[in-house]
Amino acid sequence: MTTLDHDVQSFESHRRALTGLAYRMLGSRAEAEDVVQDAYLRWHQADHAAIEEPRRYLGTVVTRLCLDRMKSARARREVYVGPWLPEPVVDEALDADAPGDLVHDLSVALMLVLERLSPLERASFLLHDVFGLDFAEVARALDRGEAACRQLAARARAHIEEGRPRFPASREEGVRLAAAFVAAAQSGDAAMLAKLLAQDAVLYSDGGGKRAAALNPIYGADKILRFLIGIARKNPALPGAQWRPATVNGVAGFVLREEDGEIDTIAFEHRDGHIAAIYVVRNPEKLRHVRF
Repeated sequence: MTTLDHDVQSFESHRRALTGLAYRMLGSRAEAEDVVQDAYLRWHQADHAAIEEPRRYLGTVVTRLCLDRMKSARARREVYVGPWLPEPVVDEALDADAPGDLVHDLSVALMLVLERLSPLERASFLLHDVFGLDFAEVARALDRGEAACRQLAARARAHIEEGRPRFPASREEGVRLAAAFVAAAQSGDAAMLAKLLAQDAVLYSDGGGKRAAALNPIYGADKILRFLIGIARKNPALPGAQWRPATVNGVAGFVLREEDGEIDTIAFEHRDGHIAAIYVVRNPEKLRHVRF
């Protein structure tokens, strides 16, 4: 094996984990892949003899590239139309095998909590708690003091613990509830929809100003039900849409193809036998990678 082949193989063994790190930083699969490709180019220009641990070195490079991109991303979010949701990750994982539930957690709930953190809080938390760097390495990556990075990660951890579900949800239960929801929606069974929704359920729909969507999150089962009934009345073609079961950001969901060919994704989070959150992505810019 040539030196070049070895360098390529070394990078590729970390690509999926690096993509997972960048996705959590940016909330965009497309941007995450761009960042990882930039890191790949920098990797080939690096002095490999001076790099003791490639994974840690590459995690630092990816994080710094993400922080640069987040400056412009934050400006775009300030003028974003309606609720912002991350680009959906459909039917795949973004991380290599590693211990710990956070390493594999790509849930929309976690992504929304991460979005509310400052860039440095997010970076400190992800590099330490998810990517496994010690705080001395995090400090070097972020050009901050070690104590400051500990505080940043602690603040982020506190927010995340508040925002994540306290108990693990059953995958099988999620699939059952998602299928029941779609069956009820297709048949127009309002009574069944009401039974499926938790009283404090919330629905987010992200059209980005490019497709019709609610401009604010919809809170409460009654309001969600009225919203869904209104959609059915305004869109008589909806029963003709095609639904494909899918895993969306690690939970049960569907890819929806409407009669005009437009793609949506819908993901469900559940609690105590009821649907607690519904996440609908309709913005076509976030769905270019999704296939029906």
